[in-house]
Amino acid sequence: MRRGKAAPHGGTLSAAIPLSWRLRAIAAAAIIPPLLELASFARLERLLRSAARVQMRSAPDDLTASKWVDEFLSRLRNPWSRTCLRRAAILYYMLRSTGRMVSLCIGVRRDEHGALLAHAWLVRDGIIYVEPTGTSEVVSEYTLIAQFPAGAQQRG
Repeated sequence: MRRGKAAPHGGTLSAAIPLSWRLRAIAAAAIIPPLLELASFARLERLLRSAARVQMRSAPDDLTASKWVDEFLSRLRNPWSRTCLRRAAILYYMLRSTGRMVSLCIGVRRDEHGALLAHAWLVRDGIIYVEPTGTSEVVSEYTLIAQFPAGAQQRG
């Protein structure tokens, strides 16, 4: 493949992202979603935080990274398909791997029919971070039930 060209099925977004970052994100997207089904999130978060200590030298800006993860996960099937928790867990790992101190939050709320809904999102410096357009407004409707790492500052 020539420099400057997007990888097949990678679109123009992939062309702007270093190959080493994409490979690490693909590995994270392959490993993290099944682990979400097998381990407690607290245990998985400690593993992700520890693994993220191996810092990446080159990375896209955080918004580009989140769009790439969204597009990549939207092409996959269960247990890898995109959910807010899978997205947040992968971005948590990838952003921490680039030195960003983000927190992962999980909240719940009831819909108009009384059904319990859950959502996962990232926070950086006390502000909701890299949420898809439209969802950051509704995060305030959720009651925070967990935050990783524990004790991180939350605002919204």
